Amino acid sequence: MKHYLIAICLTASLLSVSAQAQVSKTQILETIKKANDYWQANHKPEVRAFWDEAAYHTGNMEAFSITAEEKYKDYSERWAGHNQWMGAKSKDRSEWKYKYGEKDDYVLFGDWQICFQTYIDLYHLNPEAHKIARAKEVMEYQMSTSANDYWWWADGLYMVMPVMTKLYKVTGNKLYLEKLYEYFEYANSIMYDQKTGLYYRDAKYVYPKHKSVNGKKDFWARGDGWVFAGLAKVLKDLPSDDPHREVYLSKYKKLAKAILKSQQPEGYWTRSMLDKDHAPGPETSGTSFFTYGLLWGINNGYLKEKVYLGAAEKGWKYLSEVALQQDGRVGYVQPIGEKAIPGQVVDAKSTANFGVGAFLLAAAEMYRYLDNNSKK
Repeated sequence: MKHYLIAICLTASLLSVSAQAQVSKTQILETIKKANDYWQANHKPEVRAFWDEAAYHTGNMEAFSITAEEKYKDYSERWAGHNQWMGAKSKDRSEWKYKYGEKDDYVLFGDWQICFQTYIDLYHLNPEAHKIARAKEVMEYQMSTSANDYWWWADGLYMVMPVMTKLYKVTGNKLYLEKLYEYFEYANSIMYDQKTGLYYRDAKYVYPKHKSVNGKKDFWARGDGWVFAGLAKVLKDLPSDDPHREVYLSKYKKLAKAILKSQQPEGYWTRSMLDKDHAPGPETSGTSFFTYGLLWGINNGYLKEKVYLGAAEKGWKYLSEVALQQDGRVGYVQPIGEKAIPGQVVDAKSTANFGVGAFLLAAAEMYRYLDNNSKK
């Protein structure tokens, strides 16, 4: 009788845990829809394919993968069609550039290449050659050049690294993986800080040439967020036998350790990661990328749950209870920039396309965590 009662209690306990997980999954779905529906209701998809819009669509496609809401996929397809499934549109290869530029001749600049991630994702849902034709043309030309300094800023690692692994999966062309490593090593040579495991936004911000207001190393949260999320996406698609897999994994894990150490008690990360007083207060885009990257690592067995889950949950609590406003706006997003700026106002009304995209990435990965655990 005693054993029977214990069995009943255990069963009830498991059912309770499962029910809690189901409720939490429902809440996450509601959160995704609240944030994404608000954004799409207030912004038409017929806009350019530059990085900020394209970063939103990487999150929108994750929202679609979780919710199966056809309107989300349709929104990205309308955006892709409006842009002719291209980034920068110049056809004259002799004028293609890759330093900063927003005109159509900056075809090789990563901020015009992140759109290819979503085009490839849409291609997988309904394979049609025209969807990835420009992506293949641009990246194949880029790989044919002798240059290796294409990724000279931290953001670029999120913009383009996943393009390389996604195109490898589509084409089987190993040159994508070889050039991925070559370009990544250049980026590491100019902005990776070996001691902390963090990335400077670009070579201008390397310590001691540049310091925070309190004389510390100044690591921009969104910049490191781009890298951390980009590495998660790379590891997702990289072959298990890739000769450089451990390099990406090592960088990813070192970032995770540094991210864990620099989280604020309230769950967010400040804009300057190691100097909380440089630009104090919450910021959503960096926090979203960090929360996404931590949850992805837990979900895929690269990060120990007992070590990292608490930080991921605190990050999600901030995102879902503080950043997300009652009307669905994702607030506290630092505006477009490249550094933590002392005195810059970032508040509940501060929102942006890329910040919503990052928020959706984190939400989708939290849903997967709950879903995985509800099946155990």
